[in-house]
Amino acid sequence: MSTADMTAAPAAAHATVEAAVRAQLSKALGGKRGIVEAAVPTIVFTGMWVATSELKLSLIVSIAAAVALLLVRLAQRSTPQFVLNSLVGIGIGAFFAARTGDAKDVFLPGILYNGAYAAGMLLSIIVRWPIVGFLIGSVTGDPTAWHNDSGLVRLCSRLTWLLMLPCLIRVVVQLPFYWAGQVTALGIAKIALGWPLQVAGLAAMVWVLARGRTPLQPAA
Repeated sequence: MSTADMTAAPAAAHATVEAAVRAQLSKALGGKRGIVEAAVPTIVFTGMWVATSELKLSLIVSIAAAVALLLVRLAQRSTPQFVLNSLVGIGIGAFFAARTGDAKDVFLPGILYNGAYAAGMLLSIIVRWPIVGFLIGSVTGDPTAWHNDSGLVRLCSRLTWLLMLPCLIRVVVQLPFYWAGQVTALGIAKIALGWPLQVAGLAAMVWVLARGRTPLQPAA
């Protein structure tokens, strides 16, 4: 297969921009299993904290749960990417909490991450290089060609807004709980605003995408 054929191959699987973005979003979220695996460490930590109020024990058990999920992935020879993401997330949270001795700091990295992600996406919209556009570029083989089409830029801006809203909502809801030191409320909020909110945001994006039929032009 030639280089040109390899470049065109991903695009050939999708006739429209909307179909390509839907496929890429599903891949990025890791499907249902990836979403569940991302939530498990937080669920375990919150449950242990409510039951014991022991920071160290709650961290150990939540990290052990993430490691167990990783071992299952490795045993099945399936991609461990999403389990590793959750393991890194709980590991960073554990580092923050261990340094301060305050259980609420387990959630601080997530709040900072969502705030930075939302700010980055907002900036990309303002400068008219919306982040979702690069999903299209990854399919066509040209990361920037989509920017020449004003219609695509508008579509990608709308989709980036929808991708940004869950991050912004998480910060707005969780930050007051963090300031108040409400660890249980933080855990519940993180779970409730995790995959359910992400699925809702994805559903809104799919609804927008389902209404359009923008032809997908592979890179020359």
